Amino acid sequence: MAEPLKAMYNKEFLRSLGTKIHAVYGSFDTDGFTATAMREPWEELELKARMRRITETLGTYLPSHYEEALNILYAIDKDCVGFPYLIFPDFVEVFGGKEEHWELSMAALERFTPKSSAEFAVRPFMLRDPQRMMKQMLIWAEHPDEHVRRLASEGSRPRLPWGQALPVFKRDPSPVLPLLEKLKADPSLYVRKSVANNLNDIAKDHPAVVIETARRWKGNNVNTDWIVRHGCRSLIRKAAPEIMELFGYAPEESGAPLVTAAVLAAEPAELRIGDHCELQYALTIREGEPVRIRIEYGIDFVKAGGKTSRKLFLLSDKTVPGGSRLSGARTHRWADLTTRRHYPGQHTLTLLVNGREAASTSLLLEPQNERGTVQ
Repeated sequence: MAEPLKAMYNKEFLRSLGTKIHAVYGSFDTDGFTATAMREPWEELELKARMRRITETLGTYLPSHYEEALNILYAIDKDCVGFPYLIFPDFVEVFGGKEEHWELSMAALERFTPKSSAEFAVRPFMLRDPQRMMKQMLIWAEHPDEHVRRLASEGSRPRLPWGQALPVFKRDPSPVLPLLEKLKADPSLYVRKSVANNLNDIAKDHPAVVIETARRWKGNNVNTDWIVRHGCRSLIRKAAPEIMELFGYAPEESGAPLVTAAVLAAEPAELRIGDHCELQYALTIREGEPVRIRIEYGIDFVKAGGKTSRKLFLLSDKTVPGGSRLSGARTHRWADLTTRRHYPGQHTLTLLVNGREAASTSLLLEPQNERGTVQ
């Protein structure tokens, strides 16, 4: 089994960091820093808690004067690149939030983000003063470095995974839209992915805003079209009619359903958590003109309390001739994941075409045996 991500923060990492700091700041106590950071309950701390422990310990062992401490980090940051060094932006978040530190902190976040990422550290500043922070984001959106431009978008996402939510933009995303306008044709895929994710976040609370934006943006630039497609992915999964039409998915027609026949089967029909099943499907498309179709299967997963929640899995997305007969198979694994735990019970599986249910079946998921292995 792979080591948990938090294991990257260990004694070796701390001593290496301490040695780098000591080389430019001779008063730095590497042994004391390492021991203090790893004090109990270090082993129980998860990733973000370890990161914050290291940050706070840096604050104890670096000079108390914020600008002086930043200058020490600046002196070594060229050798501190990658995910573990999120502690540098985190230092800004923890110790640079005072009003008198604003300019210093903005410069530090801009400097550190290409070496790790300041997307999490910037959010408390956004929560404290969203108007001022959005002005800064608009400046960053024109920065020559793609990492800084990405920070402008990623830092303003209403629902950033692992990051603090931004309720102000969940309620009203309008301040974010001018920023996304600046970045909608960015040459960097790294930036475009962030813009698309920002749109997708907004779509969860304000679908009409994203639909209107998609209509305005689509068809003007190949980079923008990529953003529109990926930014509307949640709306496509929900088969929002306006979005399905925008992307050319075939609608139902009066007296001529899109799918004239369909079947879905799961084998075996009884299995245990940790097993896998084979899904087979077949369907026939109505006669006539070629149509664009999106084929998915959905599973109504049983939750801990007995209720169900549907998750969709993409099978195919393409244009096919009218009258096509399509079939396929997919292996689905029922092992627990970090993002999904399985519970015993009857599970309904549904075949969907352009968001409409076409066929269904069910299977019985049983518990693992007492030793945790499957039978």
